[in-house]
Amino acid sequence: MTSQTDRNPVISEKTATDYSAEWEFIKADLEQIEIEDDCPVDNLVSEKQQRLLVASLYSDLRDRQPFLAAANVGLFYGKSIPPLVPDVLLSFGIAIPEDWSEKENRSYFTWNFGKLPEVAIEIVSNAVGNELGNKLNLYESAGVGYYVVFDPLQFLTQEKLQVFARGATHYHKLQEPWLAEIDLGLRLWEGEFEGKLETWLRWCRRDGTILRTGDERAEIERDRADRLGQKLRELGIDPDTL
Repeated sequence: MTSQTDRNPVISEKTATDYSAEWEFIKADLEQIEIEDDCPVDNLVSEKQQRLLVASLYSDLRDRQPFLAAANVGLFYGKSIPPLVPDVLLSFGIAIPEDWSEKENRSYFTWNFGKLPEVAIEIVSNAVGNELGNKLNLYESAGVGYYVVFDPLQFLTQEKLQVFARGATHYHKLQEPWLAEIDLGLRLWEGEFEGKLETWLRWCRRDGTILRTGDERAEIERDRADRLGQKLRELGIDPDTL
């Protein structure tokens, strides 16, 4: 029976292109929804990149919580519509549900959170994922604010990073990867993560400084302490006695 308190977006032919999806009050039948499977879906490159993007948000963006950042989690946005499964999603203003024993708390059900994620990121791992074709159209129809395609091995185009923003009727490609609505950017970063020297996709602030993982922040603090200790020793002071 239809409930007036449970919301589920119904995407019509009209709303799929104008982002004005109307919320029809429908009780989702969770027993009919598959939220998990046992199929491995990613390679080492994608797995590390996903963790880097998620970990740096939780480490360096604590002042903007609550938010939810997750990798490979189903994004359900309409009744009888197959979920999208972005490599990384980011949604502000919501918290991770406490009770994970409830099926409705283990995926991103838009009607439970009351909003779509601000950002969905797809990491290209082969030439057949259609990230710039059908998949882009699906995120556009769902109404996700920003759609990001990171193509580190340049399977699709010569551009490693492309960011699309929601407009009045369609996505439009941003000239610069600055996501103004969430006051965050994305950039390519040459560096080492977990022993792998590579070009990584990183979150950044307006000045270009990257959001750091907990390990990176700890390393910076160790380096700062080492430099301070060296200066004290040069002044004849043993830092271990302070």
